[in-house]
Amino acid sequence: MSSSLGSYVVVLITVPDFDTGVKIGRELVSSRLVACVNIVREVKSIFLWEGKVDEASEALLIVKTRLDKMDEVIRKVKELHPYQVPEIIALPIVYGLESYLKWIDEVVQH
Repeated sequence: MSSSLGSYVVVLITVPDFDTGVKIGRELVSSRLVACVNIVREVKSIFLWEGKVDEASEALLIVKTRLDKMDEVIRKVKELHPYQVPEIIALPIVYGLESYLKWIDEVVQH
């Protein structure tokens, strides 16, 4: 088991559409803040906003990076994201293929 486990995260980010997801994903990867972005083309979101239950069709970004990059990831996403309060949440990777985690370290800038 790697001694650096817990330093990697999967970040979930919803966006209004696929094209916005591609734009944000490309920027995150090209700036080397993240190693990989998967885009799920359509998810149905049901949420409470301004006191009402609302629904939206959105795309979902599944992002792999290191925990120490989260402040920069959040800053970059907020620059590019059209929502007033974008969903940007990080979940710890509690275990993973050692070579994959090493690849994240190699790709994400230090």
